[in-house]
Amino acid sequence: MAVLLDAINIKRKMTFEMDDVPYACLDSDISTPTARGGQTLVRLKMRNLLNGAVFEKSFKAGDKFKEPDLEYVPVSYLYSDGDGSHFLNQDNFETLTLNAETVGDALDLLIEGALLQLYMYNGGPIGVVLPVFVELNVEYAETGGKGDSSSGSGTKMARLETGLEIRVPLFIKEGERVRVSTETREFTGRA
Repeated sequence: MAVLLDAINIKRKMTFEMDDVPYACLDSDISTPTARGGQTLVRLKMRNLLNGAVFEKSFKAGDKFKEPDLEYVPVSYLYSDGDGSHFLNQDNFETLTLNAETVGDALDLLIEGALLQLYMYNGGPIGVVLPVFVELNVEYAETGGKGDSSSGSGTKMARLETGLEIRVPLFIKEGERVRVSTETREFTGRA
């Protein structure tokens, strides 16, 4: 028998299944009524793991959801071409190919050999799970003079080896390796 989750127990980063579609909870907010007889409501901000759509919906605290048949498979990124993005399953060494819609903008953070995980739903790949941070080389960095504060924050633009452009501190130079948050896509430090 499948495990059932109450709406009130669903928290950020948990997954659940509704109408035979897997979702990831991005945020949850519980509203407890002050009047007697009112129902506790749970407002979930959730992402459809099949198509990437993000939306909010309210549920009664006692609404039940199934736990999805999700599996996380360790993979390494190989390359991308006209057929899609290719990953090597680290468990059985099979090559898995995902289309551009499934991979989304994760390619901005992936270099050859990068280790990550794939969401597998009912045996098929449906998305990528990036690590919290990635380390990338700075391919180009604007020149930032001493005391340059035209941007107001003491930062400059830099293009990373994947083509992603981010703001970095003035002391970062071309060729350096930086650490980037995959959630915010912001500089977090030198690697």
